[in-house]
Amino acid sequence: MDTKEFDEIRPYHDEELPHIYDELLSDPQFRAMAAKVFPEYPIEQLEKIFRSCKTKLEFQKAICYVLINKIIRDFTQGVTMDVDSSITNDEAYTFISNHRDITLDSSFLSVKLIDQGFGTVEIAIGDNLLMYPWIKKFVRINKSFIVQRALTMRQFLESAARMSRYMHYAINHKNESIWIAQREGRAKNSDDRTQDSILKMMAMGGEGDIVERLKGLKIAPLTFSYEYDPCDYLKAKEFQLKRDDPDYKKTPQEDMLNMSTGITGQKGRVHLHISSCINDELDKIDRSMPKTELFSAVAKLIDKRIHSNYRFFAGNYVAYDLLENTSQFADKYSAEEKSAFESYLNGQIDKIDIPNKDVDFLRKSILDMYANPLKNYIVATR
Repeated sequence: MDTKEFDEIRPYHDEELPHIYDELLSDPQFRAMAAKVFPEYPIEQLEKIFRSCKTKLEFQKAICYVLINKIIRDFTQGVTMDVDSSITNDEAYTFISNHRDITLDSSFLSVKLIDQGFGTVEIAIGDNLLMYPWIKKFVRINKSFIVQRALTMRQFLESAARMSRYMHYAINHKNESIWIAQREGRAKNSDDRTQDSILKMMAMGGEGDIVERLKGLKIAPLTFSYEYDPCDYLKAKEFQLKRDDPDYKKTPQEDMLNMSTGITGQKGRVHLHISSCINDELDKIDRSMPKTELFSAVAKLIDKRIHSNYRFFAGNYVAYDLLENTSQFADKYSAEEKSAFESYLNGQIDKIDIPNKDVDFLRKSILDMYANPLKNYIVATR
């Protein structure tokens, strides 16, 4: 099998790392970033750590694992993960998940997989986030493969087919698990739905009919639950700006603010749940149905798994009751917890500084973010 077609998008091979370390360590932007992130390490000491890492996994354990655990310690009240007993370290899976944080979702996953004795994952990351050359190099050392976005329709289809072939190659030849979000970008209102287009891309590679191609990727749905989303007020702000100006588009600076706020904002408790591979359920799908209906059926199957495995915190129940003007879940929180969440909500709204600030709209937007997972769970578990 000729794998050269993947050279532009794949993670680096281990033998390429020394050359990439040279490029990274001589990049002034990277050195400035490293001084902020690892103030305890002079650049000379950091260079020694880099060069001691002969494989990507060694690099992840020496650099990324340490960094993410520092974020967990400073900006969360703990990250936990449940894994279905059928998931084994001998198999490679495609972990397809809801998407809460631009940079941390996949990082938390890799850290918890290491903690529980699994290998790390290869990460699908959009090239729109790779704003500087050093970022692209760093993420490819960190086992990321690149999703190319700003393309013509013809280029997009060619790129999607190549990425699908790469995913099948990673799972079935390299035995490397993959993480990919269920949709392009985050569901800013937390109404998590798998995009059919993601599944269509995944089914471009592999062999057999659509179901067999999807089975070849060994899809295991993954659910992220964050107690607090530090970007909730930024998302609400974006909702109003788009409502007031349909042509509004975020700037690269706003993307960077979202990334940095997501990393350094307080997230409370975070929980991950990996469910079993869906192949047995895929076997029950009627393969004769039209393609559109088939992809929709698979998307709903994945969504049901993701929605059924949310973990809820007091804020989710408070948000639901406030939105619906009910006390349905009043037994799930105390008066103090309700007051604390309302104070948090008001504090987040106070951070928003825009013309014609619509407080009622912004409040509902943030409440939706915390209530929607609970609404989806109720439907999924009926």
